Amino acid sequence: MQRARVGTTGLEVSRVALGTMAWSRDTDAEQAGGQLDAFLDAGGTLLDTAASYADGGSEELIGSLLGGSVSRSDVQICTKAGIRRTATGGMVDASRDTMLDTLDASLRRLGTDHVDVWLVHQLDAATPLDETLHALEIAVNSGRARYVGVSNFPGWATASIATLAGTRPSLAATQVEYSLLQRGIEREVAPAASALGLGVMAWSPLGRGVLTGKYRSAIPADSRAASEHLSGFVEPYLDERAGAIVQALAIASEGLGVTPQEVALAWVLDRTFISSAVVGARTAEQLEPSLAAASLTLPPAIVDALDEISAIDLGYPERR
Repeated sequence: MQRARVGTTGLEVSRVALGTMAWSRDTDAEQAGGQLDAFLDAGGTLLDTAASYADGGSEELIGSLLGGSVSRSDVQICTKAGIRRTATGGMVDASRDTMLDTLDASLRRLGTDHVDVWLVHQLDAATPLDETLHALEIAVNSGRARYVGVSNFPGWATASIATLAGTRPSLAATQVEYSLLQRGIEREVAPAASALGLGVMAWSPLGRGVLTGKYRSAIPADSRAASEHLSGFVEPYLDERAGAIVQALAIASEGLGVTPQEVALAWVLDRTFISSAVVGARTAEQLEPSLAAASLTLPPAIVDALDEISAIDLGYPERR
């Protein structure tokens, strides 16, 4: 698997990252281990997690695997902080004390003294950006994080915190949702990231699973859309527009002799501003097409057709 630089930093990561949002909840230790083995065998390096995934269970499972046959030096770990668990659910909190406390807890669960990439999980409107930035600075200066960045930030906030950071430390990446079904970052986030030297890590590049084609005729009983805690996550993409894009993927994949999943992911990886795409799966078998997509080059005619059917209206003032 090819590796790519993250923005203008010296960090290189695998083009496909292994997402672990469902680990310890929908994916057990045996299934996770199978995924990790397949991922490493394919040349993958970057594991993506967060302190809030399964209330820390995802990080704990990663830590247990790294304590076994997998060496810490074989993987790069990206985790996130900034969502605090309360009695009534998750609460966005990117204050300095919460961020650093969360990072220390993540390191304990992961069984490591540092993470390779540490991201602010979501913009906190109640905390000054400079305070959140100070937490990132402390993490890098103390050696607890090698590189830092943001996740799910709108364009203006991405530009603001990156400009505030300057070189103390400079931000490496922004992780945002991006797929044929969700191209909103093309309006402002992607241009801001490119202008400021941030790499873009795409989460849910398979449109929350919809672009695999599994929902074309019905909702499988073992799918995310049938899950009590994830059905609302998938439902927005089960509309008429998504159906047309999935149909186009089916036609393209049939012509190429590959799966719709491979075509959808290859389209994302073809974008020049994408450093890495984070893919999740329940089993190693479900992961295989995504790993194959890392070496798939789409014909220009297919790229153009997918661009056209999934295009968004940039409108004023982004359209020039």
